Order: sequence, then C-alpha cells, then structure tokens
Amino acid sequence: MAYQTRPATAPQADPERGRIARIRAGFGLRGPRREQHVLAADELSALSFPVGDDGVVIGEDAERRPAVLGLFRPTAYDVVLVGGMWTAQVLALRAAATGARVAVETARPQFWSPLAQAAGGGQPCLTVHQIGRLGAQGASVSAPVLVVRDLGPRPPRSRLSASPWQSTLTLLPFLGPNAARVLNTADLVGVQRVSPQEAELVGRVLTLPGQDVATLPTLTDDLTLWSTRIRRQYVRTEPVPAEQQLLGPPRRVD
Repeated sequence: MAYQTRPATAPQADPERGRIARIRAGFGLRGPRREQHVLAADELSALSFPVGDDGVVIGEDAERRPAVLGLFRPTAYDVVLVGGMWTAQVLALRAAATGARVAVETARPQFWSPLAQAAGGGQPCLTVHQIGRLGAQGASVSAPVLVVRDLGPRPPRSRLSASPWQSTLTLLPFLGPNAARVLNTADLVGVQRVSPQEAELVGRVLTLPGQDVATLPTLTDDLTLWSTRIRRQYVRTEPVPAEQQLLGPPRRVD
C-alpha cells in the first residue's frame, strides 16, 4: 500500500534562528527552540532517540518515523476519528501519559471503566462520565484536558464550551446522517477502514484525491489516514507492551 504525506506549507523563515522551518498544521507544535537543544550536523548521528515536535506520539509514518499529534494548544482543538474504539483508547492512554487529564463521555461505560481503573497507577487521570453529565474541566496550560466523546454515529452537540488547552476527540464508529457536519467542523480528521460509500463521502468533505478514496476501504486495522484541509498522512499505530496487555492487538471493529 502506498503511503502519502503532503506538506502543510512551503518552508518558511524562522525569525528566532534565521533558519528554514517547516510549519505542519494539525500535526504537532514546534518544539523548544533553546540553545542547549542545538546540535552540530556531525553530532546528529550520535542520537539514538527521536527528536521531533511536542505532542502525543500516535504511531509511525511510512518511513517509520514517529508521527506526533499536537493535541493541546492555546485554543480549542477538535479531532474526529472515524474508526474503532481501540485506536481512541490508545490515544487517550498516550495523552494521559503526557500529563493531560482525560474525560470520557460515553454510552459504553463498560468498555471505558476498566481503562480508567488501569490508567495512571491509581491516580484519577482518566474519568468516565454518562451522556450529558460532563461538566467544565478547567483546562489550563499546566493541566491540559482531552475530552473523548464516544456517543455513536450521531453524537449530540457538546454542552461544553470551547476552552484553551482543551481538545475534543469525537469517535464515530461509522458515518451517520450528520457525518458531513461533524467532519466539516473538525480541525483534524482520522479515518480508518470504511466502506466504499463512506470513503466517497469522506473524500468529498476532505477533498481527498481518488487514490486515497480507493485506499480507505482496504486499510488494515492498525492504519489511520489523518487529514487536515491542506495535509494528510497515513500513520500505523502499534501498541507498546503495556497497551497490548491492556487493550489487545489493533482492531477496527469493537
């Protein structure tokens, strides 16, 4: 399967360093720009760990480089995932691992409550709420929040006000009648394997090329196409041992 990556914009001059920087809309905030993080070109080969943008590592791209999602921002950020609960739960766990609080509004608490009990080593980093019972979260730069909405293919409008440092992940198991509205209002959309008819709808809303539309019905359980209006990237999400033990292998259908 061919993977594709589209740059968000052309390289731009970085006023802080006078260097060329690539701005990647929707796929991570630029990391620290301090002198102690600057290496000479001949020192880069000594690194044995990835150095990338700030955010949550959601998997690997086609070149097996870490794919980083900048979830938490000084403005509200809305993400829609058309896919399986397994992927949404991996994202929730990895967001919690960065120090964020995760609040899940769901019609399926039986699937999320064991995850809440296992996450955080006894700390309440992931909480589960009934539909309509999720209150203000008080997100801040030092305490970012991810709100996960697992409310089926026709999620009602959220009662929560948009807030800085609070991101929302809406999980759609498949595309319902109001899918176009939900997709149109998202800042970032992730699409896993869907039917050919759903792929056509996603392609129209996100303006995907025909090759991507044809590829979506053939994706394996661990692949997701993440797309903004100007950039798209296929990402493979593989569980680490702790995630494998807790959630099992990747699966598209719950």
